[in-house]
Amino acid sequence: MDGLLRGEIKALARCISLVENEATGYEMLLEQLPDNSHTKVVGVTGPPGAGKSTLVNALISHLLASGKRVAIIAVDPSSPFNFGALLGDRIRMAQHFGDPNVFIRSMASRGALGGLSPKIIEVSDLIKAAGFDYLFIETVGVGQSEVEIAGIADTTIVVVVPEAGDEIQTMKAGLMEIADIFVVNKADRDNADSFVKNLRLLAHSKQQEHWEIPVLKSIATQQEGINEITTAIVRHHEAVQHQHQRHSLLLAEKAYQLIQYRRMHDISKKTLQAEIQAQIAQQSFNLYRYVSEKAGR
Repeated sequence: MDGLLRGEIKALARCISLVENEATGYEMLLEQLPDNSHTKVVGVTGPPGAGKSTLVNALISHLLASGKRVAIIAVDPSSPFNFGALLGDRIRMAQHFGDPNVFIRSMASRGALGGLSPKIIEVSDLIKAAGFDYLFIETVGVGQSEVEIAGIADTTIVVVVPEAGDEIQTMKAGLMEIADIFVVNKADRDNADSFVKNLRLLAHSKQQEHWEIPVLKSIATQQEGINEITTAIVRHHEAVQHQHQRHSLLLAEKAYQLIQYRRMHDISKKTLQAEIQAQIAQQSFNLYRYVSEKAGR
C-alpha cells in the first residue's frame, strides 16, 4: 500500500494484478484506499474508426510536455467465446512506454456489453490512489452501448468524425446523451465545418446545468486542437467538482455495478452452458423458465 501511495509503478502494477485475479486480501486493499479527487478521470468513447487511440496519444504528449503524470486504461475488445483480447491499443502508444510519468494498462472487455471491463472501477481507483494527474479510459468503440463510461469518468469525451453527419439523429439516444465534450476528429475532411455547426446546435439543446457542452475540432495525427481539448477538460472538472448531486450520482452508479458484480460472482457461464446443453439434449429447454429457476423465482 505504501508503494502505491508513493506512486511507484511496480507497486501499482502488482496491486492491479491482485485485484484482477481477486487474490486473497484484495478487498481489504480496496477498502483502505484514500479518497482522491485530484486525478481527473476522462472517458474517451465514440464509434469505431473515430481515431480515439490517436487522440489519446496526442493528449498524452501534450500533457507530458506540461509536466503532468498520465495514466491510460485501454479497454480492448474481446472474444465473446474465450474473452481474450483481439486488439491492443497500447501499440499506438508505444512511444510513451519508457516514460516514468506514464502508466498504460490494457484490459480486455471480457464480454461486457458496455464497452468496459468488469474490474474497471477498482483499477481506476488504484490508479487514482497512485497520484496521477490524469487517467484516460478509452473504450472499445462498440457504438451506442458504450454509455457505461458516463458512470465511471468525471468527464466524458465523445469522439466523432465528419462522416457521422447522416447518423446524427440516431446518435441522440446513445452517445449523444453522455457527452461532456464533443470532439470532431479528422476535421480536415470534407463537410467538417457543416457537421460541427449542426453538432453545436444539438449540443446546445442538451446543455447541462453549470456547463455548456463544447464541440471542438481536432486533427489528432497533426496535434491540432489538442490544447483546446485539454483546456475544456480542466474547465469541465472545475465546473462540476463542487456539484454534490453529480458526485453522489457517480458514486451510486459505481456502487450499483460493484454490488451487481458481487451478487453475480457465483454464477459461472461455463456451468450455465453445461446445464443448458444438457437440457437442450433432452429437448426440454426454455430460456425464461431456466432463468426463473436460477434466479430463485
